[in-house]
Amino acid sequence: MTDPKNRHPGKLRRVRIDPLTRVEGHGKVTLLLDENDHVIQARLHIVEFRGFEKFIQGRPCEEVPVLVQRLCGICPISHLLAASKAMDQLAGVEQLTPAAEKQRRLLHFGQVLQSHALHFFYLAAPDLLFGFNSDAQQRNVMGVMEHHRDIALKGIRIRKYGQEVIRVIAGKRIHGTGPLPGGMNKPLTTDDRDYLLTDIDQTVHWCQEGLALIRNIYLGNPEYHSRFAVIRSNFLSLVRQDGALELYHGGLRARDAEGKTLFEQVDYHNYGHYLREEVKPWSYMKFPYIHSLGSEAGWYRVGPLARINNCDFIPTPLSEQARQEFMEHSGDQPVHASLAYHWARMIEAIHCAEAIRELLQDPELLGTDLLVEGTKQQEGIGVIEAPRGTLFHHYQVNEEGLVEKANLIVSTTNNNQAMNEAIRQVAADYLDGHTLTEGLLNHIEVAIRAYDPCLSCATHALGKMPLQVELYGADGERLDRLVKRNCE
Repeated sequence: MTDPKNRHPGKLRRVRIDPLTRVEGHGKVTLLLDENDHVIQARLHIVEFRGFEKFIQGRPCEEVPVLVQRLCGICPISHLLAASKAMDQLAGVEQLTPAAEKQRRLLHFGQVLQSHALHFFYLAAPDLLFGFNSDAQQRNVMGVMEHHRDIALKGIRIRKYGQEVIRVIAGKRIHGTGPLPGGMNKPLTTDDRDYLLTDIDQTVHWCQEGLALIRNIYLGNPEYHSRFAVIRSNFLSLVRQDGALELYHGGLRARDAEGKTLFEQVDYHNYGHYLREEVKPWSYMKFPYIHSLGSEAGWYRVGPLARINNCDFIPTPLSEQARQEFMEHSGDQPVHASLAYHWARMIEAIHCAEAIRELLQDPELLGTDLLVEGTKQQEGIGVIEAPRGTLFHHYQVNEEGLVEKANLIVSTTNNNQAMNEAIRQVAADYLDGHTLTEGLLNHIEVAIRAYDPCLSCATHALGKMPLQVELYGADGERLDRLVKRNCE
């Protein structure tokens, strides 16, 4: 698109999509249009500021996991587990007991399952079932419940099962406990295990039906994979040492748009050597990139699409079969269509349900040896594949165990540049030169929703939050304005 600096500012018209709907958190999109309704600029703005990296400083490190999970009510378990993995390192523990690790994995699979169900059936399905231009009064979860009741109920039941997994292990569906530095706080009982086994086969089946739904929708609309928000990018995710899809623990793998490996099995403790973060003045969300490629070419995508593109196989049978079909559709090349995130998301949902079933049948899950002790350290880094993508938690503590420094790179932050690229492409292809309607503007939101952004988690950018103070007179005229760009 044309640089707005080359246009006369008096001839540009600003259009805002504020607030963004059917996403977690608060954000907006601004479009700059010229006198002929041509789109000059499209930007995603994050308008919240959370500051967790700052106000946990000085707190005992043992408190950090339960504090940082308050970043979000949708993906608290992801933050709880990423921070807990960092706390393991601060406690000097490199390997958990089998029972403790399998409990954590079970907890994590429950989290990813319920989150994927929430996004696909509650937030994305209205667009996919009714159409991007459909009546906004119908294009919501209540409309899905009214016109596609069976689909809506499947989503509710899958999500409920994932939340029950979380409740059994963490005590509550949202903001529970469980992980401790070096392990877990209580064993899983046989009764709890048997309770979770009751509905797991049905949950796997419901996930398969959800996968069939999105597969048919995606393949039945050629525009979804040939035109709409199709952007070429690098991809980043964790993978197991043998190249398998890995959601809890693994090495970092990055591939370029052609599928060529950029780096492989990188110990995530060294993430700082491979990734950098850029800050821009119009958003509180940072812009990460691969250091060796630079900020212009080094941005990447994370999340279900990145994980399916990056892995060599999925270690559960139904999801691996689904992955193979997904990749065959692209000729075994990376898939770049943003709406393919929904297909990849449901492949992962099946994987989580299958993995839960396997863990519930593993006798080691019921073990009572749950804690390991070690020699305390002063730096800990925890990385996990949250539902929305790779999540980094990095902490430094002093000799008393008080947090001195924290850095969080959350999944949505990793996807920041990708979302901006997607909305620019959609604005250029669908909005440019047209009189804007609600349906056309919804195309922008559809592109953003494909990434399942959690904007509450992503609002950090410490040290770059601008403070603006404006003084207005009684007649409404602005008398003075003060801007401080670097508030700390």
